[in-house]
Amino acid sequence: MCASCPTTARLWLQDAGGEAACFDTNIMYFLCHMPKHAASTDAKVLDRILSHGRGWVFTPAHLADLGTRNAVASAFKRFKAAGTIRQLARGLYDYPVQDPVLGTVAASADAIARALVVRDAIRLQPSGAYAANVLGLSEQVPTRIVFLTDGPPRKVKIGKREIIMQHTTPRNMATAGRKSGTIIQALRYIGRDQVDESVLATLRRQIDAADHPVIREDLRHAPAWIADILRSLIKTLA
Repeated sequence: MCASCPTTARLWLQDAGGEAACFDTNIMYFLCHMPKHAASTDAKVLDRILSHGRGWVFTPAHLADLGTRNAVASAFKRFKAAGTIRQLARGLYDYPVQDPVLGTVAASADAIARALVVRDAIRLQPSGAYAANVLGLSEQVPTRIVFLTDGPPRKVKIGKREIIMQHTTPRNMATAGRKSGTIIQALRYIGRDQVDESVLATLRRQIDAADHPVIREDLRHAPAWIADILRSLIKTLA
């Protein structure tokens, strides 16, 4: 290990127990023995990744400001080979969470969605069973995760999971990215006849006073029966 390398300070992290530990000696070797320009780009890329912490999902677009396209691609290739980052799909990577019992943890659908929003300049809205799971209305995490989008339809296969982006109407996307949008989509999935006091109690726990103005504004975008439910929820919480 090259203790004199100017990037050394970046590569020392605090582990869960608070003890200083070398991040990755392979990465240290790469940075200390490659041409200065390449090492500089790699160090910047690594700094960006580490600053977001484990669980961050990203694409080359997230780091395009740090160097040329080829330089960033080369950094990704080296960090992937060293096991620092993981490739989830074409052009999609993460800095994986490491659990002491479970080992390397699967990337969350929400983190993947946030990365795709940046990469493709689109909006996404959780839908169906996934929307219900996000709100705690279902404990089952679906393997087929559906997002509504104003972008082109596409599918991303990651392990056993399939993330599907369905192009939809402007009305369905009017509440995208807001809690009200996820509630509307979850209730659509559950269906009017399945909304009981247990469902309502769960939704009440998801809503606080700060959500009320947005929910009131978004009532006009919901089907009438869902608007009635939302209206009653914010009334009882007032």
